[in-house]
Amino acid sequence: MKEQEYFFAVDLGATSGRTIIGTITDGKVDLEEVTRFPNHLIIQGGHYYWDIYALYNEIICGLKEVAQRGLKITSIGIDTWGVDFVFIGEDNAILRNPRAYRDPITFKAMEDYLENVITKKEVYDITGIQFLNFNSIFQLYAMKCEQNSAFLHANKILFVPDALSWMLTGNAVCEYTIASTSQLLDPRTKELDERLLASLGLDRSKFGEIVNPGTVIGHLTDEVQALTGLEAIPVIAVAGHDTASAVAAVPAKDEKFAYLSSGTWSLMGIETKDAIINDLSYERNFTNEGGIEGTTRFLKNICGMWLYERCRQEWPEEVRKLSHPELQGQAMTVESFRSLINPDDQMFAAPTSMIKAIQEYCRNTNQPIPETPAEICRCIFDSLALRYRQVFQWMQEFAPFKLEVLHIIGGGSLNKYLNQFTANSTGATVLSGPQEGTAIGNIMLQAKAAGLVKDIWEMRQIIANSIELVKYEPADKAQWEAAFDKYLKITNNII
Repeated sequence: MKEQEYFFAVDLGATSGRTIIGTITDGKVDLEEVTRFPNHLIIQGGHYYWDIYALYNEIICGLKEVAQRGLKITSIGIDTWGVDFVFIGEDNAILRNPRAYRDPITFKAMEDYLENVITKKEVYDITGIQFLNFNSIFQLYAMKCEQNSAFLHANKILFVPDALSWMLTGNAVCEYTIASTSQLLDPRTKELDERLLASLGLDRSKFGEIVNPGTVIGHLTDEVQALTGLEAIPVIAVAGHDTASAVAAVPAKDEKFAYLSSGTWSLMGIETKDAIINDLSYERNFTNEGGIEGTTRFLKNICGMWLYERCRQEWPEEVRKLSHPELQGQAMTVESFRSLINPDDQMFAAPTSMIKAIQEYCRNTNQPIPETPAEICRCIFDSLALRYRQVFQWMQEFAPFKLEVLHIIGGGSLNKYLNQFTANSTGATVLSGPQEGTAIGNIMLQAKAAGLVKDIWEMRQIIANSIELVKYEPADKAQWEAAFDKYLKITNNII
């Protein structure tokens, strides 16, 4: 009998991280959480940082736990949020903790770069990437302008999952899906663009070799083996961007689907063979990010549960003690569509108080001001569902096929109220699950690298066999049509 294979996934988000063991047995994938830990933003000197050493240490702790249990690990894979990066010096040491994408230095950098360096249309024609102020290109430009010492002395620039893999193996690579979030990569050539790099005073040699998901990066160093008690286990370049791993886990039966990766961010898109870069995709600010097996994730970033999460942190303790279903259930008892916001308005990017920002938006647009947690929560969910409709309609115009279903994956797939609102708003059949899409995609890509599955469709069939999807059918069409008209007027049909 063949020995059971265990795959070790590191899944890091902007607020927390986990290490997970995955197995594939009888055509089904099973996950077991090994460790869970917070990922704290560090604010110092007016800047926001990630603690890369703390994240590395948490990975080591997870690996030690696995070693103590006597499990024989087949491979390790790491996925994280996009765009952020780590500077490595000539002495092969990290120069400082990496800046976090919410660092305020980027707020004006994008506008300055596009006005004074390369035009917006030229950048989009090269990259096909949605313009967000925190994209890597604008972070690097801001650091160049401020004469950031780590930027000036960097020998290597590694995106976060690649940096952590480097810390484990000593090998520096540039995984394709995570590199595609930077707005430095040309999806046609699948390489970093020399002109864009030169505009930042950088050259290609500072970045590792582009590798595709499924590539072996290297094996655990002697140091890591001694720290964990493990052998020289291979570290696999999975889809390093967490959304790419999540999309790989969509349990679709064919290509005629849209997906909504719902979490701190909501990412809505389709999977295509080639990038879609034209005047309309530019006008509507859609993005073309790397997928697995040569696919493109044509999508749009939407500010998701970040709004809710930030408000929840501000509410009194008696509100924070409520479970998510309890608080969200209370929101269903208040008037619908009373107050609406554009979730992607810049004022919600990193406000001192999210509650006050929402109230200010409603005040500025002459709407009733939500006061209670239930009213604010309802405002957020109504507004997100209506924004989803707007983006879904645009996607249907771009898609080379009819979108027959919308798959909601990630932690937000548990939000039954927002799932139903999304079905009502978009008019599409919604299938929710898996919740652990990112981790499952990470595990399945390792399994593919190990030869246990042959391609993305076999992966998706195994995932479909492993979970129970929840279906939501559209309802209350007239009510949602009227609400969408109101939303467009309030938000001025914002792109």
